[in-house]
This record gives sequence, structure tokens and C-alpha cells, in this order.
Amino acid sequence: MLTHGHAPTTLVRTHGTNCDMNSNNIGSIGVIGAGLMGHSIAMNFAVGGHEVVLIDTTDENLRKAMQDVSATLGVLQEQGLVDEATAQTVPGRIRTSTSIEGAMDDVGFVVEAVYEDLDLKRRIFGDLDRHCPPHAVLTSNTSSYMTSQLAPSTNRPDKVVVANWWNPAHLLPLVEVVRGPDTSDETIEITKSVLEGIGKRPVVLQKESLGFIGNRMQFALLREALSVVDKGIASAEDVDTVVKTGFGRRLAVAGPLEVFDIAGWDTISHIIDELYPDLDTSDENSPTITEMLERGDLGVKSGQGFYEWNDEAVAALRQRITHALAAIDRFD
Repeated sequence: MLTHGHAPTTLVRTHGTNCDMNSNNIGSIGVIGAGLMGHSIAMNFAVGGHEVVLIDTTDENLRKAMQDVSATLGVLQEQGLVDEATAQTVPGRIRTSTSIEGAMDDVGFVVEAVYEDLDLKRRIFGDLDRHCPPHAVLTSNTSSYMTSQLAPSTNRPDKVVVANWWNPAHLLPLVEVVRGPDTSDETIEITKSVLEGIGKRPVVLQKESLGFIGNRMQFALLREALSVVDKGIASAEDVDTVVKTGFGRRLAVAGPLEVFDIAGWDTISHIIDELYPDLDTSDENSPTITEMLERGDLGVKSGQGFYEWNDEAVAALRQRITHALAAIDRFD
């Protein structure tokens, strides 16, 4: 849940400096990339009371990002997740720039949120290393790459870490923090403190893992969902209905290991022995997806995927997701 102001945090000592740093005295926050995730991440920090510098390549991109910030604040206000005073104050906490150089002098914590291009991210991390203060922690919102692939582009590998926010960043509290082989304990504690200070729920992976935690689980579910469709067991719509009206609702409030602790692992083990051998273990794409790609059926972006999409249908789905996630946020 987005919070106005800073939550109490534990002071930690920053490596190579003589100052205590926590979410209250981290300095400004830098966000690199003003797109779907970047503008929302910047807004999260501004709602949390931080001054933010938002970087993108063009003034047009930055103008669009600030329009998106205002629109998202309006949605949050409608849902009762921010008050009117906060919504009016937040845009003034975000300054924008088209250049990293000269904009990062007072930044103590950075989130890189550009698109998934490893060479681009490495160049950005090199630039950040040159232009950010020596104590600044550099994080990447990547969902594809490892900390160890980014840290060598800097002279501060101990202060580099993946911090993968989930979309929509203004409604989902999870941030997966992925420790690299050179990431210091101090960097992990600073990252946790900063994120917890704005109401996020950081989960720290103690070693690198492709897909982290969430995408490993999400794509395991996707593989089985596609297998059910490929084998003619059920339609795509029925698969989605099972998730939306069945175990998906339960997973919003209890994790799978919690749920099966209640069921009892003796019972679950019998089901595992029977079911696991029949589950899909393919390491290739689904035949259904391959055919869809050949037809150009890409989903919302082409107007056709498993479902037919027009502007009204897309808006309705996004509204449904927003309202449901906001309700869960209030419950939580």
C-alpha cells in the first residue's frame, strides 16, 4: 500500500561513508526510464515523501510520463489509496531530465527501469557509476537479467542489486531483491529499508536465479495452462475461469505453501505422486502460441489473442484489475 511519509526504519552504515543512511536520509531517488514501470516507480517514491529525478531520452517522453503520474494519482484517489493533498503534492516532487549527467548529484538510490536490453542497461549502469555519488545504491528493475551481468559495468559492484518491481507498481507491493555475488549486506539492508519506507514488501533472494521467484512460478503455471489448451482438455476461457473463480482468489491472501500446510503434507504428497508424472515438462513453446504468432495474434497489441480486444474491452479489463487490486490493498 502506498504510504504518505516515511515509515520507521533501522539505521544502517553505508560502505565507504561516515554517514548513517536509511529511507529518511537517502537523498533524492533517481529513476531511469519514464515508461510504464518507470513513471509508476517514480510516483511511488514521491508519494512516500521522496524527491525524485526521472530521466528519459526525450522531453516528450517525460511530458507523457508526468501525465501518466497525474492520471494514476487520480485512480488511486478514487480508490481511497491516496488523499487529495497527496495527489496534488506528488507531481511537484518529481523533476525530470533528459541527461544523467548533472542530474544525479544528490541521488542516493537509483532504479533503472528501461526496456530489457542488456547492452543498454550496462551502458546506463556505467553512466550512473560515473555521475552518481560514491555511496549511491544502483538497482535494476529488470525481470530478465542478473545482478552479476550489470555490476561489472561499474566500479561499485558491492552497491549494485536487482530490485524487480511488479506491474502495476503502484498497486502491487512486491519487489524481488536479487543479491549478486558481490552485493554487500549493507546494500541489501539499504535497499530493504528504502523500499519498506514507502510501503513495499521486498523479498531478498540469497542467490541469483533465472526468473527470480515470481516468474518461475508464474511461467510454470502458464506452461500447464497452455498444455491444458493444447491437449484439448479445456478452452482458454475455461482455464482462466478456473483460476479467477478458484485457487487464484485464495492465492491473493495465502501462499501455496501456507495453503498446503493447512491441507497436510501427507495428503499433498499422495497427490504429488499421482499428478507430477502427468504434468507438462516441455522446454519448448506451446504449439498453440506458435500458431498464434504465425497468424500475428499477439493479444491486446494486435487486437486478437485468445480473446478479441478493442479499446472498450481493454479498458474494462484494466479497470477490473485495478479495482480488485485496490480492494486487496485495502484489506491487506
